[in-house]
Amino acid sequence: MTEPEFFSPQWAAAVRDALAAGPPEQARAGKLAMYWDFFDKVKASYTSSWALGCRDLPAGHAAKPASLYIQWGGGTVTACHVTGPRTSKSHVRLGMDYADWQALHDGYDAQRTVMYRKILVEEGNILEFFKDDLLLHRVPWPSRQGAGRVPRTGAR
Repeated sequence: MTEPEFFSPQWAAAVRDALAAGPPEQARAGKLAMYWDFFDKVKASYTSSWALGCRDLPAGHAAKPASLYIQWGGGTVTACHVTGPRTSKSHVRLGMDYADWQALHDGYDAQRTVMYRKILVEEGNILEFFKDDLLLHRVPWPSRQGAGRVPRTGAR
């Protein structure tokens, strides 16, 4: 099966499916059940939207730069699609370089991605972003590591 192109509609659909599925059992097994109970409670009442941007998509991609728009509501993803750089209205707009998206896909830690400022708040309320932080770190980000993997193309 061919992997969908990075920041394509098919890739966004695969991201949506992985986010809706939630963290894989392997990730859940590494923490106490009450941690995941709290996570599920936060997720159930979470209503926000993110625009996760890629500033420097390589040649051959339709929209440069592009954003992955994600809308949350009722404990799940209610919308997930690729938009142009500033075409979606989101609560928080974050930006990251293509190389950092690749690292995240290849298994780089989402918490370190935030801590080392590889993903930056470009628009929106910084307090709102850090309230979202719990969810940001626990969603199954595109990774080659185990279940929940969302593929990207081989373009490097």
